[in-house]
Amino acid sequence: MPYVFAVIPARGGSKGLPGKNLKTLGKLSLIGHAVASAREATRLTRTIVSTDDPAIADEARRHDGEVPFLRPAALATDEAGMIPVLQHAVRWLEQAHGERPDVIVTLQPTSPFRVGTDIDRTVNSLLASGADSAQTLVEASYHPYFMKTLNGDRTTPLFPDGHRFVRRQDAPAVYQPSGAVYATRYAVLMDQDRVLGKDNRGVVMGFEASVNIDTEWDFLLAELLLAHGRAPISDGRA
Repeated sequence: MPYVFAVIPARGGSKGLPGKNLKTLGKLSLIGHAVASAREATRLTRTIVSTDDPAIADEARRHDGEVPFLRPAALATDEAGMIPVLQHAVRWLEQAHGERPDVIVTLQPTSPFRVGTDIDRTVNSLLASGADSAQTLVEASYHPYFMKTLNGDRTTPLFPDGHRFVRRQDAPAVYQPSGAVYATRYAVLMDQDRVLGKDNRGVVMGFEASVNIDTEWDFLLAELLLAHGRAPISDGRA
């Protein structure tokens, strides 16, 4: 069986929604939801939490998450990208345990309504297709064919042939990243410094499952969906 190594990146600093990874949504914090979703999956060999924040580390451990180190400060700044954080976790696994993963899965705590089947579907898509990577997608909330750029107050269509479509339902379906799950082959991440390879596969999720929390408004939307029973998570998490 392929070695599938999941990393939950949970930085302490957040500008859009301060302290978001520790905020409670339903019965769990966002970091608690991330750990729970990993436990629900069947295709993960090992899951760790990468954080620089002792409070997040304690909260993750409270939910039986593995936090084997505190991330170096250089990897916890606003400028630090996701790729060095994932590579740091992989190198820890190789050096501390002599284990080299075949696939690295990224599970961001900002997707609290992700469930184990979303993770498994993404990993299965990657492995079955032989692709470089796979990611979860959701249908775009606004079609780019109708978007404009501005030069002063003069509009220019983003797509010159967009005028052919008057109604959204007549235009071809387009998708945006949901941010819930990324699955990447070892060589793509470690040798090419990429999360998404040239051959990338998409796994479509529903709107509710794809809620991604970066701002207070996102959090309010998640609370609303939860209150109305629209969040696709188990009772133990809701």
